Amino acid sequence: MFHRVFVANRGEVAARMVRACHQIGAEAVCGASSADLEAGFPYLEQADEVVCLGPAAATDSYLNMEAVVQAARQTRCSALHPGWGFLAENATFAALCEQHGVTFIGPSPAVMDRMGRKVSARAAARAVGLPVVPGSDGLLADAAHARAVATEVGFPVALKADAGGGGRGIRRCDSADQIESAFAEAQREAAGAFGNASLYLEKYLTGGRHIEFQVFGDGRGGAVHLGERECSIQRRHQKLLEEACSVCLSDAQRAEYGALSAHATGAWNYAGAGTMEFLLDASGALYFLEMNTRLQVEHPVSEEVTGFDLAQAQLRIAAGQELPFTQDQVRWHGHAIEVRINAEDPEQGFRPSPGLVEELSLGGDGIRVDTHLAAGARISPYYDSLIAKVIAVGKTREQAIERLSACLAEARIAGVATTLELHRRILDAEDFRAGRLDTLWLERWLGS
Repeated sequence: MFHRVFVANRGEVAARMVRACHQIGAEAVCGASSADLEAGFPYLEQADEVVCLGPAAATDSYLNMEAVVQAARQTRCSALHPGWGFLAENATFAALCEQHGVTFIGPSPAVMDRMGRKVSARAAARAVGLPVVPGSDGLLADAAHARAVATEVGFPVALKADAGGGGRGIRRCDSADQIESAFAEAQREAAGAFGNASLYLEKYLTGGRHIEFQVFGDGRGGAVHLGERECSIQRRHQKLLEEACSVCLSDAQRAEYGALSAHATGAWNYAGAGTMEFLLDASGALYFLEMNTRLQVEHPVSEEVTGFDLAQAQLRIAAGQELPFTQDQVRWHGHAIEVRINAEDPEQGFRPSPGLVEELSLGGDGIRVDTHLAAGARISPYYDSLIAKVIAVGKTREQAIERLSACLAEARIAGVATTLELHRRILDAEDFRAGRLDTLWLERWLGS
């Protein structure tokens, strides 16, 4: 097992990994920007060592690959955990770690590169029997090519960035006359966000639900799945609420697509935690969308229904140990729901609300709170606005909802605007209670 692990991220995921390292007996070294060093985060006090990566701007700190690897080596860390976001899915960074003798806790650079580019991921998925959304076989040459493919598969369609993620570089087109302008817009956004303007096209499936399967691979052909999460409540392709298990998936579908996901993970010699993302269409068919080659923000709901610690599992697999659970050992118990509470103002178009957290009180029966903050800490304007993830666990979905509702009703966060009230309203919504959801439900509901 590793003796010292460098945590190359910030915020809640950094706090999570400091805790996981200590639980397996490893020391945790945190890299932090100058802004975060001044923010008063408890996890930086809990880390065994902290090193400054650079100025506040992410490009000069958390995204500075050379500085991050140098910091890991200078602090005598034999392994590095990338968290999520920033460099977590950057194959070049993973290769740089390897070149300098630092174990990257995640899949190999080659696997990461293949799955990070959506067109190659679709091809890899087809090769192992995963159903993919109808669309282009490869990259689009130009707008005319996009128009021809769209006409063949039928409107509506979605233009997507090959190197995309986080909902960026995506444009929906309902007719041929929208293709040219949408193609140019998507290219510009993709080039600015990812440094890669390449696009592909998929059929836009209306009324779809976002279903994802948690997988783990040992890097040597062995793999298991830990069931699915429902992530259909989204705003502009960003998840706000996740739950396990999905109310719309049958036991037969869970077994079938879980097995397919695990088979693909093993066939790709994937190492560590990954997520197979699917879209469930109105007819009940599941289509592979992409694979996220990292631990997901919403992994706690899978932990709560299976009883396995996924962060610790990542560390053990990266250290060369066997998978800490077999498929036969994976069982699902009860229901878990997670909401992401952000420092944003929904009444002002979800405008970020950085500032000093004057009060932070969250908790209750059957409640887990994952956060990097405490009263007196400061939310920076330079990074994401996550305050906390609140996870409710119950024997049934109804009990989990009631526990989460009670927690949010008593929650107290002062000093910044938050999405607390929005989550309270979502939990009370009749459609949510009945499980009548799709990826566009929230935007329709907010506009009603």
